[in-house]
Amino acid sequence: MNFQQIFGQLPQNQASAPGRVNLLGEHTDYNDGFVLPTAIPQSTTVQVGFSTDGQHHFYSEDLDERVDILDINHTPSGFASYIFGCIEVLKSAGYSILPLSLYVKSSVPMGSGLSSSAALEVATLRGIRELLKLPINDVEIAQLAQQAEIHYAGVQCGIMDQMASSLADTEHMLFLDTRTLERRILPFPDGAEIVVIDSGVPRTLAGSGYNQRRAECEEAAQLLNVKALRDITDADAVEELPEPLRRRVRHVVTENNRVLEAVEKVSSSRFGELMNASHASLRDDYEVSVPALDTLVGMLQKTPGVFGARLTGAGFGGASVALVAAGEGKAIATHILEQYNQAGYTGRILVPITNIGE
Repeated sequence: MNFQQIFGQLPQNQASAPGRVNLLGEHTDYNDGFVLPTAIPQSTTVQVGFSTDGQHHFYSEDLDERVDILDINHTPSGFASYIFGCIEVLKSAGYSILPLSLYVKSSVPMGSGLSSSAALEVATLRGIRELLKLPINDVEIAQLAQQAEIHYAGVQCGIMDQMASSLADTEHMLFLDTRTLERRILPFPDGAEIVVIDSGVPRTLAGSGYNQRRAECEEAAQLLNVKALRDITDADAVEELPEPLRRRVRHVVTENNRVLEAVEKVSSSRFGELMNASHASLRDDYEVSVPALDTLVGMLQKTPGVFGARLTGAGFGGASVALVAAGEGKAIATHILEQYNQAGYTGRILVPITNIGE
């Protein structure tokens, strides 16, 4: 199927946006912290045109699902909620949006923690921007995408995913200060590449404990009398917090420190150690890992040629990311997947390429 077959007309524009994998800085973005993602080769493409009947129409090729918006006061569910949210936040920003038809095709794995939702939001906003010639830059695209996810998909997300999808590339890491949105493009550690393997445990932020973790962080910040957990200076006060708030705060503080150390061009082995420590903190202090992810990450961490590994994409299932010796990514990923599947799990390799820039 294509746009013309679904909507009976040709598209007038199209735009794409990549998924992302986060190397360090998990659950820090909604605490005004620091993150270190990179784009992945998989992307989402949105074709867009003006509707001929005065209504919005959305179609997902991957889901083979069409949604027609008959009531603009009712937010649709599923993939359509993200597109509808993008249109609504543009309208709230003062832009006049005529009824549109949008056709979505994506290679970003869904349910793996690689920001398929952010890629959809950014691609949608880019397509509408080009169609209507809107004066919106890439940072504003990310900000609008975040608002769409918060208000229309029900996820109280930070801005890392949307900034990564809007501004990152596959050949570099993106260091981002999520409070100021100051950012730097950085090279990968010397002699290393990344491997991403899905645990086979699907996850969705809206159906997980993600919003609860954010609420716990906000409660801790209020008790500590700081704007966000990034601003903590009193270690003794943190130790006096009740559980689980104390452990939640400890993860955010140590994770920010890991990101700040990693951007100072550490060795691949040290970067890997920071990733290993990040996973332990996410598992024990933030409690967002699952047994399948712990098994997969543990296998990776014990494998020769792997500098370090961790869960990525908030947890509750999804994927692992590993920093491995350059040129060995495909062999390592294949070996680990065989081990993992033999242990009774069902995983898949998502980024086994020997050069992330290819």
